[in-house]
Amino acid sequence: MPLADARHLPLWRRPTSLLFAMALAMPIAFATWSALLNNFVVEVAQFDGADIGLLHSVREIPGFLAVGVIAVIIFVREQVLGLVSLILLGVATAVTAWFPSLGGILTITMLSSIGFHYYETVNQSLQLQWLPKERAPQMLGWLLAAGSAATLVAYVLIVLTWRAFDLSYNLIYLVSGGITAVLAVFCLLAYPQFEAPNPQVKKFILRRRYWLYYALQFMAGARRQIFMVFAGFMMVEKFGFDVHQVTGLFLINLVINMGFAPVFGRAVARFGERNTLIFEYAGLVTVFLAYGGIYWFGWGVLLASVLYVVDHMLFALALALKTYFQKIADPGDIAPTAAVAFTINHIAAVGLPWILGLLWLASPAAVFGLAAAMAGTSLLLALMIPRHPEPGNETVFSRFVAATPAE
Repeated sequence: MPLADARHLPLWRRPTSLLFAMALAMPIAFATWSALLNNFVVEVAQFDGADIGLLHSVREIPGFLAVGVIAVIIFVREQVLGLVSLILLGVATAVTAWFPSLGGILTITMLSSIGFHYYETVNQSLQLQWLPKERAPQMLGWLLAAGSAATLVAYVLIVLTWRAFDLSYNLIYLVSGGITAVLAVFCLLAYPQFEAPNPQVKKFILRRRYWLYYALQFMAGARRQIFMVFAGFMMVEKFGFDVHQVTGLFLINLVINMGFAPVFGRAVARFGERNTLIFEYAGLVTVFLAYGGIYWFGWGVLLASVLYVVDHMLFALALALKTYFQKIADPGDIAPTAAVAFTINHIAAVGLPWILGLLWLASPAAVFGLAAAMAGTSLLLALMIPRHPEPGNETVFSRFVAATPAE
């Protein structure tokens, strides 16, 4: 069904409603897996810093191979691929606790990661194809808020029931993964196949004029790993957080994100991608240096908790990177470039967690110092974004390149 005809459908069957349904379904499995992971691997499998780094390196391999989406969409529609990937994520999450060993956890994590990364690649592509440019920042903010709301419900249930009913990891993984899989099956059956007006290029492409977007994606992937792998691990290893305490910290993040995500979307629309990303990266430099201070100067758990929340808020501003690409891209490049960008995003993510896990054993502060340097590099790159990006004006240097032939 062409997108233009979808406006005649009932509200709940329109493309934006499908995007919201997927935004609600994915975090139920993924966020629950993330919330329990550090406690699960420490208590059940006796992981140390090197083991957790290896786990996350394995988890990122499918992200590095996300470029394979280009080959798959030759035969399978993006919408179908996204929902099938979401089903795989749900099923793999559901059976996570059945494999309480290093080898078992690595294997099931690989399967759930294939589902997650292929879903995320296709989902980003569909968002940028289906949302009009003038409304994209605000709608992306609302989609982020919807995902936070779904995660909030899952976390509240964990906090209220984990100790009260002495729940097991197995039960929670089964329920959360099962809900995601069922919702994905419903979306697969209940929604028509939507056709975007611009056919997507179904081959591998690298365009020189997208170089700044590629560079920002690379740095984002490297930097994100330190937050995802080691910030939560620090709360368990250094400060002894239990499952309900870690989840409670996540809850604070979610409540803030639910309130501020739409505001972030409006901020991108008002201040532009350049200013938004400069603010994000400058804030992350400060946060990561303060993380290091926890080890250098012995700062306490309260500051660590505050930094974790601020860190998470700043990452929400990354929606500006999506809209920057939407503004500079040829409409037919969105799907293949989303896949290529996901692979670029994960180049460092595959090896970095394991390497930094070894560094963590020697100096956790050095890991966060390296993260601050990465955020600083991203800040320098953000300064190269023009105030009004568009095709032909992808960087602040574009006007000089365009002027060369006339001279």
